[in-house]
Amino acid sequence: MLKLKQAALAAAATIILAAPAQADPLTDAIQADLPSLMEIYRDLHANPELSGEEVRTAAKLAVEARRLGFEVTEKVGGTGVVAVMKNGAGPTVMIRADMDGLPLVEKTGLPFASKVMAKTREGNDTGVMHACGHDTHMTGWVGTARQLVARKADWSGTLVMILQPAEETGEGAKAMLEDGLYTRFPKPEYVLAFHDAAGAPAGYIGYAPGYALANVDSVDIEVKGVGGHGAYPHTTKDPIVVASRIVGALQTLVSREIDPQDPAVVTVGSFQAGFKHNIIPDKANLLLTVRSYSDETRAKLLDGIKRIAQGEAVTAGLPEDRMPVVRVRDDEFTPSTYNSPEFTKKMAALFEQRFGKDRVVQSKPVMGGEDFSRFRRADESIKSMIFWVGGVPIDQYLAAKKEGTKLPSLHSPLWAPDAEKVVATGAEALTAAALHLMKKGG
Repeated sequence: MLKLKQAALAAAATIILAAPAQADPLTDAIQADLPSLMEIYRDLHANPELSGEEVRTAAKLAVEARRLGFEVTEKVGGTGVVAVMKNGAGPTVMIRADMDGLPLVEKTGLPFASKVMAKTREGNDTGVMHACGHDTHMTGWVGTARQLVARKADWSGTLVMILQPAEETGEGAKAMLEDGLYTRFPKPEYVLAFHDAAGAPAGYIGYAPGYALANVDSVDIEVKGVGGHGAYPHTTKDPIVVASRIVGALQTLVSREIDPQDPAVVTVGSFQAGFKHNIIPDKANLLLTVRSYSDETRAKLLDGIKRIAQGEAVTAGLPEDRMPVVRVRDDEFTPSTYNSPEFTKKMAALFEQRFGKDRVVQSKPVMGGEDFSRFRRADESIKSMIFWVGGVPIDQYLAAKKEGTKLPSLHSPLWAPDAEKVVATGAEALTAAALHLMKKGG
């Protein structure tokens, strides 16, 4: 998920591995709480739930928030949880963690590996796994809540801590907002979250001012034709040929129509057509993923896809009633994540003071998606930041760099982060940020 200079990462990893821990009240408190937090982590990891089905997960963590003294509301936007603590006058800070797992059979070999099986929305049987690290996010969320409650004398304002469902399907943030997140509950001035990273050593923090993650669109193209016998193609209008031309022409959208300095991706992930060697089918289906940062570039790409599909069909001589059908799956759209630049730089400087400059490095934006973006998009006066916390066990990271081997990525059934370092770093960073933003007299 992170794109950074490998030499800098390796140097940071070596420093983290070798440097002794420095005494600090917040650091020490989180370290003392780690055994309890790891119990929560192992339970969450062993019992993942699919997007929109996070019933057990939400209930478990709602109990924890109530025990800490938060005013807790469940079932917000489905299974979402909102925990509010008012502590005098001051700003409102919202901290978010996502809850859902992925439809994967876990292959990490961990003693607490998930053995959960479930049915997808399509009715398919699947294993379920926290292969994106949402279990570390939730555990870090608990650690942050505990530390902020223990330090109520040090801050003033309103703390809103939310557990969001269905991040993996891009539905959860929108559902919570539509269910009154900013009207039923205090609207934040600041929104914070972290995400574990499979490309950086554990305990490392990465940040990106401005665009951090991409617009993500799913597009379906149904290419119609006139079917017939493969021996007599002149009597048909072959949709496979038309679809192939569309695939080729789509590559010019990024290479010839978008500014080379404006990142964009158009990938055809699926080409489905026909069932037999000697039959020309009457349709072909293309499934695309489309990535961009700005809304303007997104519009150019989506308009270009429709134009190219139509143009290739016209060139092939297809009649008006056989034009391709292009469907943008708006319900699955995830908007780009934009970190408020000056706010992000200030938080990064705060992290540098706490963790050291070797552990906090600016990273490049990535083409992955995150619906955390919606919390700022709903009101652009909100200052927002999501940052990354490296999760690769440091010895594994250094060995992989030395040997040139590949490490498991996020969404891999083999992804097993150094959960203690991810949770401790994430909780400490979020707590420090909230204390800074709500500092008494600040």
